[in-house]
Amino acid sequence: MVKKSTKEKIQFKGKDLLFLGFTEGKILGIALEIANANFAETSKQKTLTTLNRVRKNPEAYLEDSTLTPLAKAIIEAKQEAAAKATIELKEEADAYTIFGKDGIEEGALNQMNIAMRLPVTVAGALMPDAHQGYGLPIGGVLATKNAIIPYGVGVDIGCRMALSVFDIPEKHFFDNRPFYKRELVAATAFGAGIGFSGKDRAYHNVLDRKEFEMNTLLRSLQDKAFTQLGSSGGGNHFVEWGIIDFAEKDEILGIEKGRYLALLTHSGSRGLGATLAGHYTRIAKEQCKLPAYAANLAYLDLNSEAGQEYWLAMNLAGDYASACHEVIHRKLTKAIGATLLAKVENHHNFAWKEMLNGEEVIVHRKGATPAGKGVMGIIPGSMTAPVFLVRGKGETSAINSASHGAGRQMSRTQAIKNVSKADLRNILQDVGVSLIGGGLDEAPMAYKDIHQVMAAQTELVEVVARFSPKLVRMADDGSRED
Repeated sequence: MVKKSTKEKIQFKGKDLLFLGFTEGKILGIALEIANANFAETSKQKTLTTLNRVRKNPEAYLEDSTLTPLAKAIIEAKQEAAAKATIELKEEADAYTIFGKDGIEEGALNQMNIAMRLPVTVAGALMPDAHQGYGLPIGGVLATKNAIIPYGVGVDIGCRMALSVFDIPEKHFFDNRPFYKRELVAATAFGAGIGFSGKDRAYHNVLDRKEFEMNTLLRSLQDKAFTQLGSSGGGNHFVEWGIIDFAEKDEILGIEKGRYLALLTHSGSRGLGATLAGHYTRIAKEQCKLPAYAANLAYLDLNSEAGQEYWLAMNLAGDYASACHEVIHRKLTKAIGATLLAKVENHHNFAWKEMLNGEEVIVHRKGATPAGKGVMGIIPGSMTAPVFLVRGKGETSAINSASHGAGRQMSRTQAIKNVSKADLRNILQDVGVSLIGGGLDEAPMAYKDIHQVMAAQTELVEVVARFSPKLVRMADDGSRED
């Protein structure tokens, strides 16, 4: 008797496909129907491999006569899931107060309008130095409910100003200018990636904070933080000697009327802050799917693990930035043998838990100075313009904030194209400022008129004293923060 050769048909079941990663529902049914109708006489493993490839890369099978229905179903399901995952914004932007609107570019207004449409937004305000940034405009203040926006804080977390006023009259500075220049150069280091090594490294107890053990990323940044402690970034960061003028006695600071030597610094959290900002922004974008035009405003729920991590990391970076200023001021105070009369420090590019209209909110100040009632602030112009030592008035419509400077009127690229070295040299000579380093992108002409900016915020702050820069050091290549 001759035996007929027959191949047994395979009957695929749901569990075969569930094992591959398919899930219960319409797509599983389509896959089973196709498998049993077209692949029943094919090797089981080969069929499962083919179906898994379709699951992973359906676009590659849109022209396959047998597998097209499955490929289309998978693609449609992905699109529907993506649409559902995208968080819808409010149809209209909530109202917010704008200070100095005439001097604010359209790009910054557009960015603020988008921020005011976030479902977590409670209130907002735009400062007179505002200009376009990433996500929240620079000069933007945004209060949210239990949510933190990494790009609402900014890349240079905890960037700040610090001012030390000394018991040295202005005449001593002018009579000994070369001495002050030498000490300034010896005590400072500038630019992306710059730091100190060996015996030049400084120490501060912020380096021992337990937050550095919170995760692998922070552990990997601890040594870099040690190296860069006491250094300054690129861009608009500076350390400068100048003369501060108290037109009358300030009872709160305890400083008599007069003109004194002062040290002013502007810098942030260096590579530590920049790396943390990038890392947690990526996580926020993965967890918070916003429409493409609002993607840089992705936020983290403060009750989530990532939100808690970022909050702790942000505060660590802010304290590290403060430590950098402390190291610089300590070095230079010792070098000149001066007695400190007063020190003022304030920061921006940060988020605070504050009470607003009876509820706790997260206030993001990206390039905006805290200006609660009685809070001291420092608002610089440019390397040739006055710096204003101010005291906040606690204006609620500004969410207790003020500008953090004059604000740019030219981008860095525009400044480099439009300002010549001769232009910069002439304006420095006209006002008697000596510049060590500094790029054309930081030329005074690239900034708004600080007097107009201050005029737009008289209801936000009162002026306590004016500081005039005299000897300024910046990164010598105009580089931005690393």
